[in-house]
Amino acid sequence: MRVISEELMAEACRLNDISRPGSATIMECSKLSAYLERQTGIPFIHLELGSPGFAPNHIGVEAEKAALDAGVGSKYSPADGLPVLKETSSQFVKAFLGLDIDPACHIPTTGSMLGAFSALRIASQCVPGRRKILVLEPSFSANKKQMAILEIPWKGVEVAELRGPHFRERLLEALSDDNYAAIIYSNPNNPSWMCLSDGELQIIAAVSEETGAIVIEDMAYFCMDMRGKGYGRAYTPPYPPTIANYTGRYMLLLSGSKIFSYAGQRTGILCVGPVLFNEKYPSLAERYGDSGIFGHTLAGSILDMITSGCTASTQYGLAAMMESSCEGKLDFAKDMCEYGKRAEKMKSIFTRSGFTICYDHDAIGNIGDGFFFTISYPGMDSATLVEELLAYGVSTVSLDKMGSKRQGVRVCSSRIHSDQFALLEQRMAEFAADHETR
Repeated sequence: MRVISEELMAEACRLNDISRPGSATIMECSKLSAYLERQTGIPFIHLELGSPGFAPNHIGVEAEKAALDAGVGSKYSPADGLPVLKETSSQFVKAFLGLDIDPACHIPTTGSMLGAFSALRIASQCVPGRRKILVLEPSFSANKKQMAILEIPWKGVEVAELRGPHFRERLLEALSDDNYAAIIYSNPNNPSWMCLSDGELQIIAAVSEETGAIVIEDMAYFCMDMRGKGYGRAYTPPYPPTIANYTGRYMLLLSGSKIFSYAGQRTGILCVGPVLFNEKYPSLAERYGDSGIFGHTLAGSILDMITSGCTASTQYGLAAMMESSCEGKLDFAKDMCEYGKRAEKMKSIFTRSGFTICYDHDAIGNIGDGFFFTISYPGMDSATLVEELLAYGVSTVSLDKMGSKRQGVRVCSSRIHSDQFALLEQRMAEFAADHETR
């Protein structure tokens, strides 16, 4: 049976300025479900917000405390980051991606959201007349909000429709307007959890070189494709697939929020490919009155104007966690395995209740269990499914908000508590029973 009536739902939407739950953003869904939970006292199962489900890593916390005690709070940080973090990030990328990238190319950002914002900004300004962004869908909806703020035009194309023997031709066709500045995607993908294979990344890199489009690769879910690959062992292959193996004109986004559960401290790394970092663009020099060298403009003329650098103590915290990972003292990949275990349990509950996995495979094989997955229900479009699940105390997000052509919702495994699986099982059994009789 439903735990939230239609009348209460309508009132909650009115008071929270939400037209309907099925068209709400991620943050609006989170706000609405939290409001209903407070007003009714009924526990909700929060599957909408992709925030970490663990305590912040203690190594980072202690390093931050020590840095503050040492007086770093009174000093401005360099716009391109503290040397200790740049050097440690270079070692981290060497240890866990097998890449040698100069420390100068590692730029700390106040979360990878800011990294994406600045990456989109500079990519759209490098070459006059080339401003458009190609988004590989489905995608992280916040990037489109960022492009709206920046007034950057974009087009989305479903990866599932590109995939296959004609992947290169289809990608070139998508870029045929000749005015694209960049291609952006997440790998593993938010929301579908599909992963791009090495072969697909090679094609994207080749097309990037051919068209001049810069590649922005969001690696927020670093080493989280857990399909028996053994990622996350320092200086030990195999390493996660990355565009950086096939081109030097890329930007990688690394998130302290997901790797180390350090979301509240807003920390990440924008890692720029060495070729791109040193490339000189007359358009950037004219616009900003600087050298026009990509990496210098990014740090000194864009990021410095947005945040004036990252919080010093947080940089020391991230550096300490990265260093401990490289030394084998901190096993971040093992810590994140819990997300996969939760996802496996939830998938089983949903599929037993008549749901199907909306995106169930990629070029590598069946989708793994991890931070996100997607579900659909027979006869329901995305918006309706969000609203029906919310009435049963389960908060999700519509795939419509993430550029998907498929009908369903995104589910996040991070915030469900161990004592809620039985509750989810009960509510989904009731959901199935109620909808079978309609």
